[in-house]
Amino acid sequence: MRLRFVGKDPESGDHGCPAVWVAEDTKELVIQGVTADSDTTFHTVRDSPLPAHESVVRLPQRMIPLLREALDGAEPE
Repeated sequence: MRLRFVGKDPESGDHGCPAVWVAEDTKELVIQGVTADSDTTFHTVRDSPLPAHESVVRLPQRMIPLLREALDGAEPE
Protein backbone atom coordinates (compact mmCIF):
# COMPACT_ATOMS: atom_id res chain seq x y z
CA MET A 1 0.00 0.00 0.00
CA ARG A 2 1.32 3.42 -0.94
CA LEU A 3 0.01 6.29 1.15
CA ARG A 4 0.51 9.90 0.13
CA PHE A 5 0.63 12.14 3.18
CA VAL A 6 -1.55 15.20 2.60
CA GLY A 7 -1.00 16.92 5.93
CA LYS A 8 -1.82 17.22 9.58
CA ASP A 9 -3.57 19.78 11.74
CA PRO A 10 -1.31 22.83 11.68
CA GLU A 11 -2.07 23.43 15.35
CA SER A 12 -1.14 19.92 16.51
CA GLY A 13 2.50 20.83 17.11
CA ASP A 14 4.63 17.76 17.76
CA HIS A 15 1.51 15.61 18.12
CA GLY A 16 0.50 13.57 15.08
CA CYS A 17 -3.23 14.03 15.15
CA PRO A 18 -5.36 14.72 13.17
CA ALA A 19 -3.86 13.83 9.80
CA VAL A 20 -4.96 12.86 6.30
CA TRP A 21 -3.52 10.52 3.63
CA VAL A 22 -4.64 9.23 0.24
CA ALA A 23 -4.07 5.57 -0.65
CA GLU A 24 -2.47 5.88 -4.08
CA ASP A 25 -3.66 2.49 -5.36
CA THR A 26 -7.32 2.65 -4.23
CA LYS A 27 -7.79 6.43 -3.91
CA GLU A 28 -9.27 5.88 -0.45
CA LEU A 29 -8.86 8.50 2.25
CA VAL A 30 -7.06 7.50 5.44
CA ILE A 31 -7.86 9.76 8.38
CA GLN A 32 -6.35 9.92 11.85
CA GLY A 33 -8.38 11.93 14.30
CA VAL A 34 -9.36 12.39 17.89
CA THR A 35 -11.69 9.60 19.04
CA ALA A 36 -15.15 11.10 19.39
CA ASP A 37 -16.61 11.40 22.86
CA SER A 38 -19.57 9.29 23.95
CA ASP A 39 -22.09 12.07 23.30
CA THR A 40 -20.93 12.48 19.70
CA THR A 41 -20.91 8.73 19.15
CA PHE A 42 -24.40 8.44 20.68
CA HIS A 43 -25.70 10.90 18.08
CA THR A 44 -23.92 9.29 15.13
CA VAL A 45 -25.14 5.76 15.80
CA ARG A 46 -28.73 6.95 15.53
CA ASP A 47 -28.05 7.47 11.80
CA SER A 48 -25.51 4.73 11.15
CA PRO A 49 -24.73 1.67 13.32
CA LEU A 50 -21.15 1.48 14.58
CA PRO A 51 -19.62 -2.00 14.17
CA ALA A 52 -16.86 -3.02 16.57
CA HIS A 53 -14.20 -2.69 13.85
CA GLU A 54 -15.07 0.98 13.12
CA SER A 55 -14.78 4.21 15.09
CA VAL A 56 -15.99 7.78 14.95
CA VAL A 57 -13.34 10.52 14.83
CA ARG A 58 -13.57 14.28 14.96
CA LEU A 59 -11.61 16.68 12.80
CA PRO A 60 -11.41 20.41 13.50
CA GLN A 61 -12.80 22.87 10.96
CA ARG A 62 -9.26 24.05 10.18
CA MET A 63 -8.65 20.64 8.55
CA ILE A 64 -11.15 21.38 5.74
CA PRO A 65 -8.44 22.62 3.31
CA LEU A 66 -6.46 19.40 3.84
CA LEU A 67 -9.57 17.28 3.31
CA ARG A 68 -10.29 19.15 0.07
CA GLU A 69 -6.74 18.53 -1.10
CA ALA A 70 -7.07 14.85 -0.23
CA LEU A 71 -10.41 14.59 -2.02
CA ASP A 72 -8.96 16.23 -5.13
CA GLY A 73 -6.10 13.72 -5.02
CA ALA A 74 -8.56 10.84 -4.72
CA GLU A 75 -10.59 11.76 -7.81
CA PRO A 76 -10.78 8.97 -10.40
CA GLU A 77 -8.47 9.50 -13.33
